[in-house]
Amino acid sequence: MLEKTYQPSGIEADIYRRWEEAGAFACGRPDRLARDAESYCIVIPPPNVTGSLHMGHALNNTLQDVLVRFERMRGKDVLWQPGTDHAGIATQMVVERQLMELQQPGRREMGRDAFVERVWEWKAESGGTILNQLKRLGASCDWARERFTMDEGLSRAVLKVFVDLYREKLIYKDKRLVNWDPKLETAISDLEVQQVETKGHLWHLRYPIEGEEGRFIVVATTRPETMLGDTGVAVHPDDERYQDLIGKHALLPLVGRRLQIVADLHADPEQGSGAVKITPAHDFNDFEVGRRHDLEMIN
Repeated sequence: MLEKTYQPSGIEADIYRRWEEAGAFACGRPDRLARDAESYCIVIPPPNVTGSLHMGHALNNTLQDVLVRFERMRGKDVLWQPGTDHAGIATQMVVERQLMELQQPGRREMGRDAFVERVWEWKAESGGTILNQLKRLGASCDWARERFTMDEGLSRAVLKVFVDLYREKLIYKDKRLVNWDPKLETAISDLEVQQVETKGHLWHLRYPIEGEEGRFIVVATTRPETMLGDTGVAVHPDDERYQDLIGKHALLPLVGRRLQIVADLHADPEQGSGAVKITPAHDFNDFEVGRRHDLEMIN
């Protein structure tokens, strides 16, 4: 007898199980495909292994599923490649929070190897939740080919592609300034940084001019502690006060490093003393000034 209302929980799981047992989603099946079958592939945008799927995942995976099922019916050799992403920093934070809630030793106390092992345990637990959600959604992925972004095989493939792109001069290597998290001790993206304005204090520091005893150039800064990384001093090209100093060198107090005095629009004659110390490996604006004038970058 037909039920009055449709109950998907009692039907869809059984149908999906039969699909999997029959290998309905596997690619490269010669028993089902014409010898010259055209290939069709979608790599799933890997969801972060730290959490569970949300409505956005349900939408984009449904659209992908429509495409791959349609192309299978057209006789193509279809691969819908499933996988999850490592979400390294977020995963570390989740695991550290768990350790704290359970009043267990933190990552520093337990050591790197034990902590990494704990992270892999969490990955297995959380990743399994995501994959089961995809299956519950009815996603027709080729599960035998499931990947994780830190799998050895996938890591080798990524390395090969990067090397190939570098050799083809499509990507390049360079030193760049990054955002550094002093607590997690790792680089983080611009999206993970929240800029906050704070009320500071302007310090004026006298840098001696090389070869001109008794003469100084005064730089104004809110971060005097970064002076140890200074490699230059910038003044505005139209600032008459410093015209004869452009191209000369100042000496960094305490260290004695020679700092090239450069003309750059970054220096604002109306701000501070009009002379700006340049620390290319600390500040993003200084980084660009350093690149324009080939200043040393001291980490």
